[in-house]
Amino acid sequence: MYPSLKDKVVVITGSSTGLGRAMALRFAQEGAKIVINYYKNQEEGEAVVRAIKDSGSDAVAVQGNVMKEEDVQKLVQTAIDSFGKLDIMINNAGVENPVPSHELTLKDWDRVIGTNLTGAFLGSREALKYFVDNNIKGNIINMSSVHEVIPWPLFAHYAASKGGVKLLTETLALEYAPKGIRVNNIGPGAINTPINAEKFADPKQKADVESMIPMGYIGKPEEIAAVAVWLASEESSYVTGITLFADGGMTKYPSFQAGRG
Repeated sequence: MYPSLKDKVVVITGSSTGLGRAMALRFAQEGAKIVINYYKNQEEGEAVVRAIKDSGSDAVAVQGNVMKEEDVQKLVQTAIDSFGKLDIMINNAGVENPVPSHELTLKDWDRVIGTNLTGAFLGSREALKYFVDNNIKGNIINMSSVHEVIPWPLFAHYAASKGGVKLLTETLALEYAPKGIRVNNIGPGAINTPINAEKFADPKQKADVESMIPMGYIGKPEEIAAVAVWLASEESSYVTGITLFADGGMTKYPSFQAGRG
């Protein structure tokens, strides 16, 4: 548990399901107040709010598209209106889809870059405006991926977006460190979320993925949530500008494991 997170106010984009939901529930356990963001499914967003309130903390759900300035501004304003402040911004919303690069449409490219990279920029910018204007030593966490460093055929748009998030995070961390504002990335590996459920339900595909993970298993959303609360807490007070990979060793060239190569 992290006492420094009690009564902190956290905005988490894309938090009605998957990693965002797991982070929201974990922050609630730490006593934080959460702004839940959903894109389309209001019922999922409200279900997370109910679970948080049942745990003894507080939350509100807000519809929003992270590619739209006004929607991201609404998320920050909701935090202020509902809970009086903003302490932590987590830019988690993300999308992916496999397409051979020579068939990748501009529409698909724009959707993935817009959600994953532009969304992280807009969320970071709006949080920074609030932190700077109010002299708050706030905290921004962006959701990157192992694919900020691992090329991924059929996912050129996704890998490009996460590479962009890496340097966005590092640049903002350097720029705002003198103000005590910390900016970091989380880089998940293969995690058992709804977006991956169909793939991991296939024993062969699951085994193929596990073979790329030195620790030999697919991660749980709760393991990413544990990373997020640490990065948001005072326990990581001297950490800024990093990508913390939570990937079971996937970024460590697993094909060379056991002396091969």
